[in-house]
Amino acid sequence: MSLKNKNLNIPIAIISIVIPLLVAILFIIPKPDIEAGFDVKLMPFFHAVLNSGTAVLLVASLVFIKNGRRRAHKWTNLTAVGLSVLFLLSYVTYHFLTESTKFGDVDHNGIVDAAELGMIGGIRYLYYFLLLTHILLAVIIVPLVLFTLLRAFQDDNVRHRRIARITWPIWFYVAVTGVIVYIMISPYYS
Repeated sequence: MSLKNKNLNIPIAIISIVIPLLVAILFIIPKPDIEAGFDVKLMPFFHAVLNSGTAVLLVASLVFIKNGRRRAHKWTNLTAVGLSVLFLLSYVTYHFLTESTKFGDVDHNGIVDAAELGMIGGIRYLYYFLLLTHILLAVIIVPLVLFTLLRAFQDDNVRHRRIARITWPIWFYVAVTGVIVYIMISPYYS
């Protein structure tokens, strides 16, 4: 199937709106009382592994294209997209099944009280900065990745390179901060 002359702006816009809305809804709706059939507590670690893999693939992709290895560049990016889709599906599943973990909630009661705030101190500001920028840029990265891929599949190399210069650092930041946020909050998972 050739995407050369396809205008996919509307489908990309729809996908770019639906994904963040779906994720936001997950934090609002009550959690179902269903058994997952596996230990959902392992999922945040799995998400960190997927984000780590994505970050490594993005670096490899950059190295490949800088060295003129277009085919390797293409396949590392498609694999990174695959890991990102797998991450999104797993993330949605996790947040559909579980309540959110609160940073600093040492006793796992869902409340970060004054004593717990005192224990975590100022590091929470770094955590929330990383989390906020991660979330905002994760929303932005969806259409950027989709448009970057579209331009590549359309063989529109000039526009592909132009948008890729914006997409790559944002996508890399989202992948890396996803891992850092996981490392920072992992002590508070119950």
